[in-house]
Amino acid sequence: MENSSKGFIPVMLTPFSANGNIDYDALTQLTEVYLQAGASGLFANCLSSEMFELSDEERLQAIRHVIKITNGTVPVVATGTFGGAIGKQADFVKRVNDLGTEAVIVITSLLAAENESDEVFDGRVFDLLDQTEKIPLGFYECPVPYKRVLNAAQLKSFVDTERVIYHKDTCLDLDDIKAKLSVTQGHKFGLYDAYMGHAVASLKAGSAGLSCIQGNYFPELITWLCQNYNDEALADEVQRVQQFLIDNMDVMHNVYPVVSKYFLQRRGLNISTFTRRDVGTFTTSIVKEIETLFADYTLLKDDLNIRLFL
Repeated sequence: MENSSKGFIPVMLTPFSANGNIDYDALTQLTEVYLQAGASGLFANCLSSEMFELSDEERLQAIRHVIKITNGTVPVVATGTFGGAIGKQADFVKRVNDLGTEAVIVITSLLAAENESDEVFDGRVFDLLDQTEKIPLGFYECPVPYKRVLNAAQLKSFVDTERVIYHKDTCLDLDDIKAKLSVTQGHKFGLYDAYMGHAVASLKAGSAGLSCIQGNYFPELITWLCQNYNDEALADEVQRVQQFLIDNMDVMHNVYPVVSKYFLQRRGLNISTFTRRDVGTFTTSIVKEIETLFADYTLLKDDLNIRLFL
Protein backbone atom coordinates (compact mmCIF):
# COMPACT_ATOMS: atom_id res chain seq x y z
CA MET A 1 0.00 0.00 0.00
CA GLU A 2 2.59 2.51 -1.13
CA ASN A 3 2.43 5.60 -3.31
CA SER A 4 4.09 3.76 -6.21
CA SER A 5 0.98 1.69 -6.86
CA LYS A 6 -2.48 2.95 -7.70
CA GLY A 7 -5.07 0.67 -6.27
CA PHE A 8 -8.69 0.41 -5.31
CA ILE A 9 -9.36 -0.40 -1.65
CA PRO A 10 -13.08 -1.21 -1.17
CA VAL A 11 -14.80 -0.04 1.99
CA MET A 12 -16.50 -3.35 2.55
CA LEU A 13 -20.19 -3.83 3.16
CA THR A 14 -21.53 -6.26 5.75
CA PRO A 15 -24.28 -8.46 4.32
CA PHE A 16 -27.02 -9.44 6.76
CA SER A 17 -29.66 -12.14 6.67
CA ALA A 18 -33.30 -11.17 7.04
CA ASN A 19 -33.06 -11.90 10.79
CA GLY A 20 -30.25 -9.35 11.17
CA ASN A 21 -27.36 -11.79 11.62
CA ILE A 22 -24.23 -11.46 9.49
CA ASP A 23 -24.63 -13.47 6.30
CA TYR A 24 -21.23 -15.09 5.91
CA ASP A 25 -22.10 -16.82 2.64
CA ALA A 26 -22.91 -13.45 1.11
CA LEU A 27 -19.77 -11.96 2.67
CA THR A 28 -17.74 -14.67 0.98
CA GLN A 29 -19.32 -13.90 -2.39
CA LEU A 30 -18.90 -10.15 -1.92
CA THR A 31 -15.23 -10.54 -1.00
CA GLU A 32 -14.66 -12.65 -4.08
CA VAL A 33 -16.35 -10.02 -6.25
CA TYR A 34 -14.04 -7.31 -4.92
CA LEU A 35 -11.02 -9.51 -5.63
CA GLN A 36 -12.15 -10.51 -9.10
CA ALA A 37 -12.83 -6.85 -9.90
CA GLY A 38 -9.17 -6.09 -9.23
CA ALA A 39 -9.13 -4.64 -5.71
CA SER A 40 -5.55 -4.23 -4.49
CA GLY A 41 -6.59 -4.51 -0.85
CA LEU A 42 -9.67 -4.53 1.35
CA PHE A 43 -10.86 -2.25 4.15
CA ALA A 44 -12.95 -4.44 6.44
CA ASN A 45 -14.88 -3.31 9.51
CA CYS A 46 -15.36 0.28 8.34
CA LEU A 47 -18.34 2.64 8.32
CA SER A 48 -19.78 0.98 5.20
CA SER A 49 -19.51 -2.29 7.13
CA GLU A 50 -21.83 -0.81 9.78
CA MET A 51 -19.00 -1.24 12.26
CA PHE A 52 -20.74 0.80 14.95
CA GLU A 53 -23.71 -1.57 14.82
CA LEU A 54 -21.56 -4.69 15.29
CA SER A 55 -20.44 -6.21 18.59
CA ASP A 56 -16.72 -6.66 19.23
CA GLU A 57 -16.99 -10.36 18.51
CA GLU A 58 -18.89 -9.73 15.27
CA ARG A 59 -16.23 -7.24 14.21
CA LEU A 60 -13.47 -9.75 14.83
CA GLN A 61 -15.33 -12.62 13.22
CA ALA A 62 -16.11 -10.61 10.07
CA ILE A 63 -12.48 -9.49 9.74
CA ARG A 64 -11.28 -13.06 10.32
CA HIS A 65 -13.65 -14.31 7.62
CA VAL A 66 -12.48 -11.74 5.06
CA ILE A 67 -8.84 -12.57 5.73
CA LYS A 68 -9.60 -16.27 5.34
CA ILE A 69 -11.31 -15.72 1.98
CA THR A 70 -8.52 -13.47 0.63
CA ASN A 71 -5.98 -16.13 1.66
CA GLY A 72 -3.09 -13.70 1.38
CA THR A 73 -3.87 -12.51 -2.15
CA VAL A 74 -4.27 -8.88 -1.05
CA PRO A 75 -3.65 -7.01 2.21
CA VAL A 76 -6.57 -6.34 4.54
CA VAL A 77 -6.87 -3.34 6.83
CA ALA A 78 -9.57 -3.04 9.47
CA THR A 79 -10.73 -0.62 12.13
CA GLY A 80 -9.54 -1.30 15.65
CA THR A 81 -10.52 1.74 17.73
CA PHE A 82 -13.99 2.39 19.08
CA GLY A 83 -13.51 4.96 21.80
CA GLY A 84 -12.81 4.88 25.51
CA ALA A 85 -9.48 4.97 27.31
CA ILE A 86 -6.38 4.65 25.13
CA GLY A 87 -5.44 1.45 26.94
CA LYS A 88 -8.78 -0.10 26.00
CA GLN A 89 -8.41 0.99 22.39
CA ALA A 90 -4.86 -0.37 22.29
CA ASP A 91 -6.07 -3.75 23.53
CA PHE A 92 -8.58 -4.04 20.69
CA VAL A 93 -5.99 -2.88 18.16
CA LYS A 94 -3.88 -5.84 19.26
CA ARG A 95 -6.80 -8.24 18.84
CA VAL A 96 -7.43 -6.98 15.31
CA ASN A 97 -3.74 -7.15 14.45
CA ASP A 98 -3.57 -10.74 15.67
CA LEU A 99 -6.05 -11.70 12.94
CA GLY A 100 -3.44 -10.93 10.29
CA THR A 101 -4.28 -7.43 9.11
CA GLU A 102 -1.78 -5.34 7.17
CA ALA A 103 -2.61 -2.33 9.34
CA VAL A 104 -5.13 -1.53 12.04
CA ILE A 105 -7.15 1.58 11.34
CA VAL A 106 -7.62 4.36 13.89
CA ILE A 107 -10.81 6.45 13.72
CA THR A 108 -9.68 10.05 14.08
CA SER A 109 -12.94 11.22 15.68
CA LEU A 110 -12.71 8.65 18.47
CA LEU A 111 -9.36 9.75 19.91
CA ALA A 112 -10.53 13.24 20.88
CA ALA A 113 -13.88 14.98 21.28
CA GLU A 114 -14.92 17.58 18.74
CA ASN A 115 -14.15 20.41 21.16
CA GLU A 116 -10.69 19.07 22.05
CA SER A 117 -7.57 20.53 20.47
CA ASP A 118 -5.19 19.06 17.93
CA GLU A 119 -2.57 18.94 20.68
CA VAL A 120 -4.82 16.69 22.76
CA PHE A 121 -5.49 14.50 19.75
CA ASP A 122 -1.80 14.27 18.83
CA GLY A 123 -0.87 13.27 22.37
CA ARG A 124 -3.37 10.44 22.32
CA VAL A 125 -2.10 9.22 18.95
CA PHE A 126 1.45 8.97 20.31
CA ASP A 127 0.11 7.30 23.45
CA LEU A 128 -1.69 4.74 21.27
CA LEU A 129 1.49 4.18 19.27
CA ASP A 130 3.41 3.58 22.48
CA GLN A 131 0.82 1.08 23.74
CA THR A 132 0.56 -0.94 20.52
CA GLU A 133 4.19 -2.02 20.22
CA LYS A 134 5.21 -2.26 16.54
CA ILE A 135 1.76 -2.77 15.06
CA PRO A 136 1.31 -0.89 11.74
CA LEU A 137 -1.52 1.64 11.97
CA GLY A 138 -3.57 3.78 9.63
CA PHE A 139 -6.05 6.62 9.93
CA TYR A 140 -9.62 7.00 8.72
CA GLU A 141 -11.21 10.45 8.79
CA CYS A 142 -14.58 8.85 9.46
CA PRO A 143 -17.55 11.28 9.43
CA VAL A 144 -19.11 9.51 12.45
CA PRO A 145 -19.45 10.56 15.23
CA TYR A 146 -17.99 13.72 13.71
CA LYS A 147 -15.30 14.34 11.10
CA ARG A 148 -11.80 15.16 12.37
CA VAL A 149 -9.54 15.90 9.41
CA LEU A 150 -5.79 15.73 9.89
CA ASN A 151 -3.64 18.54 8.57
CA ALA A 152 -0.41 17.92 6.71
CA ALA A 153 1.84 18.69 9.66
CA GLN A 154 -0.01 16.25 11.89
CA LEU A 155 0.07 13.48 9.32
CA LYS A 156 3.79 14.05 8.74
CA SER A 157 4.56 13.69 12.43
CA PHE A 158 2.72 10.38 12.57
CA VAL A 159 4.10 8.96 9.33
CA ASP A 160 7.63 9.95 10.37
CA THR A 161 7.40 7.32 13.13
CA GLU A 162 7.32 4.67 10.35
CA ARG A 163 4.34 3.12 12.15
CA VAL A 164 1.56 4.78 10.15
CA ILE A 165 1.34 3.24 6.69
CA TYR A 166 -2.21 3.97 5.56
CA HIS A 167 -4.57 6.92 5.42
CA LYS A 168 -8.16 7.06 4.16
CA ASP A 169 -8.69 10.72 3.42
CA THR A 170 -12.10 12.40 3.46
CA CYS A 171 -11.08 16.08 3.47
CA LEU A 172 -12.65 16.67 -0.01
CA ASP A 173 -9.99 19.31 -0.71
CA LEU A 174 -7.41 18.65 -3.43
CA ASP A 175 -4.98 21.26 -2.10
CA ASP A 176 -5.02 19.58 1.30
CA ILE A 177 -4.45 16.22 -0.38
CA LYS A 178 -1.42 17.62 -2.21
CA ALA A 179 -0.02 19.08 1.01
CA LYS A 180 -0.35 15.72 2.78
CA LEU A 181 1.29 13.90 -0.11
CA SER A 182 4.16 16.39 -0.21
CA VAL A 183 5.18 15.83 3.42
CA THR A 184 4.82 12.04 3.46
CA GLN A 185 7.03 11.16 0.50
CA GLY A 186 9.76 8.61 1.05
CA HIS A 187 7.87 6.47 3.54
CA LYS A 188 6.08 3.15 3.32
CA PHE A 189 2.76 4.93 3.29
CA GLY A 190 -0.29 5.25 1.09
CA LEU A 191 -2.99 7.91 1.04
CA TYR A 192 -6.27 6.63 -0.38
CA ASP A 193 -8.83 9.22 -1.37
CA ALA A 194 -12.51 8.72 -0.62
CA TYR A 195 -13.81 11.65 -2.67
CA MET A 196 -14.65 10.80 -6.27
CA GLY A 197 -15.35 14.39 -7.23
CA HIS A 198 -11.62 14.84 -7.89
CA ALA A 199 -10.55 11.21 -8.27
CA VAL A 200 -8.45 11.66 -11.41
CA ALA A 201 -6.74 14.80 -10.12
CA SER A 202 -5.99 13.10 -6.80
CA LEU A 203 -4.41 10.11 -8.52
CA LYS A 204 -2.32 12.40 -10.71
CA ALA A 205 -1.22 14.33 -7.62
CA GLY A 206 0.20 11.16 -6.10
CA SER A 207 -2.54 9.47 -4.09
CA ALA A 208 -1.89 5.76 -3.75
CA GLY A 209 -5.41 4.95 -4.86
CA LEU A 210 -9.10 5.27 -4.19
CA SER A 211 -11.24 4.01 -1.31
CA CYS A 212 -14.81 5.02 -1.97
CA ILE A 213 -18.40 3.89 -1.59
CA GLN A 214 -18.77 3.90 -5.39
CA GLY A 215 -16.80 0.67 -5.32
CA ASN A 216 -19.82 -0.93 -3.66
CA TYR A 217 -21.73 -0.40 -6.89
CA PHE A 218 -19.13 -1.00 -9.59
CA PRO A 219 -15.75 -2.06 -8.18
CA GLU A 220 -14.37 -2.90 -11.61
CA LEU A 221 -14.95 0.70 -12.76
CA ILE A 222 -12.91 2.11 -9.87
CA THR A 223 -10.16 -0.39 -10.64
CA TRP A 224 -10.29 0.67 -14.29
CA LEU A 225 -9.89 4.31 -13.29
CA CYS A 226 -6.90 3.52 -11.05
CA GLN A 227 -5.25 1.68 -13.92
CA ASN A 228 -6.00 4.16 -16.72
CA TYR A 229 -6.26 7.61 -15.09
CA ASN A 230 -3.00 8.79 -16.71
CA ASP A 231 -3.30 7.05 -20.09
CA GLU A 232 -3.34 9.78 -22.75
CA ALA A 233 -4.82 7.36 -25.27
CA LEU A 234 -7.84 6.98 -22.98
CA ALA A 235 -8.13 10.61 -21.87
CA ASP A 236 -11.67 11.02 -23.22
CA GLU A 237 -12.84 7.79 -21.58
CA VAL A 238 -11.20 8.73 -18.27
CA GLN A 239 -12.97 12.09 -18.32
CA ARG A 240 -16.26 10.33 -19.08
CA VAL A 241 -15.83 8.08 -16.06
CA GLN A 242 -14.90 11.03 -13.86
CA GLN A 243 -18.02 12.90 -14.96
CA PHE A 244 -20.19 9.80 -14.47
CA LEU A 245 -18.99 9.59 -10.86
CA ILE A 246 -19.67 13.29 -10.31
CA ASP A 247 -23.12 13.19 -11.90
CA ASN A 248 -24.23 10.24 -9.76
CA MET A 249 -22.70 11.31 -6.45
CA ASP A 250 -25.98 12.13 -4.72
CA VAL A 251 -27.96 9.06 -5.73
CA MET A 252 -25.20 6.75 -4.48
CA HIS A 253 -25.14 8.42 -1.06
CA ASN A 254 -28.89 8.52 -0.53
CA VAL A 255 -30.01 5.90 2.07
CA TYR A 256 -26.63 4.21 1.73
CA PRO A 257 -25.79 1.33 2.17
CA VAL A 258 -29.30 0.07 1.38
CA VAL A 259 -29.03 1.46 -2.14
CA SER A 260 -25.68 -0.21 -2.84
CA LYS A 261 -26.95 -3.55 -1.58
CA TYR A 262 -29.94 -3.20 -3.90
CA PHE A 263 -27.60 -2.35 -6.78
CA LEU A 264 -25.54 -5.45 -6.04
CA GLN A 265 -28.75 -7.48 -6.02
CA ARG A 266 -29.43 -6.20 -9.54
CA ARG A 267 -25.96 -7.37 -10.49
CA GLY A 268 -26.77 -10.87 -9.22
CA LEU A 269 -25.28 -10.96 -5.74
CA ASN A 270 -27.34 -12.92 -3.22
CA ILE A 271 -27.43 -10.10 -0.67
CA SER A 272 -30.34 -8.62 1.27
CA THR A 273 -30.89 -4.88 1.63
CA PHE A 274 -31.10 -5.30 5.42
CA THR A 275 -29.15 -2.74 7.43
CA ARG A 276 -28.84 -2.32 11.17
CA ARG A 277 -28.37 1.42 10.78
CA ASP A 278 -31.25 3.84 10.35
CA VAL A 279 -30.43 5.50 7.03
CA GLY A 280 -33.92 6.53 5.94
CA THR A 281 -36.61 5.02 3.76
CA PHE A 282 -35.82 3.25 0.52
CA THR A 283 -38.67 4.84 -1.41
CA THR A 284 -39.99 3.96 -4.84
CA SER A 285 -38.49 7.17 -6.22
CA ILE A 286 -35.05 6.14 -4.94
CA VAL A 287 -35.53 2.70 -6.49
CA LYS A 288 -36.19 4.38 -9.84
CA GLU A 289 -33.01 6.43 -9.47
CA ILE A 290 -30.97 3.31 -8.79
CA GLU A 291 -32.56 1.54 -11.76
CA THR A 292 -31.50 4.48 -13.93
CA LEU A 293 -28.00 4.29 -12.48
CA PHE A 294 -27.89 0.57 -13.25
CA ALA A 295 -28.96 1.19 -16.86
CA ASP A 296 -26.48 4.04 -17.33
CA TYR A 297 -23.65 1.99 -15.88
CA THR A 298 -24.48 -0.95 -18.12
CA LEU A 299 -24.02 1.31 -21.16
CA LEU A 300 -20.82 2.80 -19.78
CA LYS A 301 -19.12 -0.49 -18.94
CA ASP A 302 -20.10 -1.91 -22.33
CA ASP A 303 -18.60 1.11 -24.11
CA LEU A 304 -15.40 0.74 -22.09
CA ASN A 305 -15.30 -3.06 -22.53
CA ILE A 306 -15.23 -3.52 -18.78
CA ARG A 307 -15.92 -7.07 -17.69
CA LEU A 308 -18.35 -7.78 -14.87
CA PHE A 309 -17.50 -10.61 -12.50
CA LEU A 310 -21.05 -10.92 -11.21
